[in-house]
Amino acid sequence: MSDRIVTKTRKGYAGDILTLCNPKESWFQIFKYDAIKEIEDGTNKYFVEVNGDKISVLGSFKHGSKRLITDINFSSKNILGELENC
Repeated sequence: MSDRIVTKTRKGYAGDILTLCNPKESWFQIFKYDAIKEIEDGTNKYFVEVNGDKISVLGSFKHGSKRLITDINFSSKNILGELENC
């Protein structure tokens, strides 16, 4: 398992996170459902860095589908939505 830092995202029309990205890493980008599978399987962990803290990216089930969010124990808003576009 590796820790992967997310620096950018690609968002859908309604703000849903479609892709996690970090152009400085070998994995560069991963699509939402692949990232959720890796998180749930324990293959890889994804994080966003905020003021030196690593905030976990989680798979969440809402309104009938899975989506990517940041750990709500750190912030009530989804930090992924504030990142630059891939």
